[in-house]
Amino acid sequence: MGNAVAREDFEWVYTDQPHADRRKEILAKHPEIKALMKPDHNLIWVVVLMVLAQLTAFYLVKDLDWKWVVFWAYVFGSCISHSMTLAIHEISHNSAFGNSKAMWNRWFGIFANLPLGLPYSISFKRYHMDHHRYLGGDGIDVDIPTNFEGWFFCTRFRKFIWIVLQPFFYAIRPLCINPKPITRLEIINLLAQLSFDVVIYYLWGAKSIFYMLAGSVLGLGLHPISGHFIAEHYMFLKGHETYSYYGPLNLLTFNVGYHNEHHDFPNIPGKSLPLVKKIAAEYYDNLPQYNSWIRVLYDFVMDDTISPYSRMKRQLKGEVKQD
Repeated sequence: MGNAVAREDFEWVYTDQPHADRRKEILAKHPEIKALMKPDHNLIWVVVLMVLAQLTAFYLVKDLDWKWVVFWAYVFGSCISHSMTLAIHEISHNSAFGNSKAMWNRWFGIFANLPLGLPYSISFKRYHMDHHRYLGGDGIDVDIPTNFEGWFFCTRFRKFIWIVLQPFFYAIRPLCINPKPITRLEIINLLAQLSFDVVIYYLWGAKSIFYMLAGSVLGLGLHPISGHFIAEHYMFLKGHETYSYYGPLNLLTFNVGYHNEHHDFPNIPGKSLPLVKKIAAEYYDNLPQYNSWIRVLYDFVMDDTISPYSRMKRQLKGEVKQD
């Protein structure tokens, strides 16, 4: 089922991530980019509409045959669920209400989390900030696969299974790599989610709950949008740590494909990242980039030189401050 790849460890690097230096250089040359560092209030209404759309879907599937529940969970529910996780990504950067109202963003993230079925928003924010500060940091950045993932998922068939199981690995990886004490907000996130799930079950039954949970799991696994998990930081070209995607699925994902731009300017909402690329085109046009997340998934499975080990990793020095 495919030959084992040659890589047997991560790509250890001993330089700082490139984003901070490039940010300073771009701002020195294009100070007008600072005007984009403001919240995107339209995100609030988009998220509200997405929650209402899923509530409508929960109601509509309650009396369907199971085959149609599964069909709509993949065709519609998976897309909106994955899109919502990326709305939560935006909210984790305080893009909805701004940095001055950080707690408003936390509460709004819990609200956005509701149609996903599983508590996610608060924990994601804590770990995602580490990903930006300490990109590739050993024992800190939980976006980096575990050694077991790199060792075991080393053939074409196993890499395919790894893609299918992405939600599982993203859920357990923090517990293996960088466990943190549970916070009050995480408990609130959990209780709010359980309460919402109980209400949906009481109102509309098991099919609505299945649609909600299946949509989230399927959307984060073998799905075109899930190509972004691999496209963002897996080293298809040696020496390049972050890659942008400029294809049409950015319309569903709050421009998360503009990933070099996002890591350079994490305080600029996704809506404005195309403007960053346009203003500072000389910095981004010649970087490696993608136009198809489906092709990324295909190449990841079929290229025997690529595996979960294809990530840059750093041994951090000095004081490490985590959320």
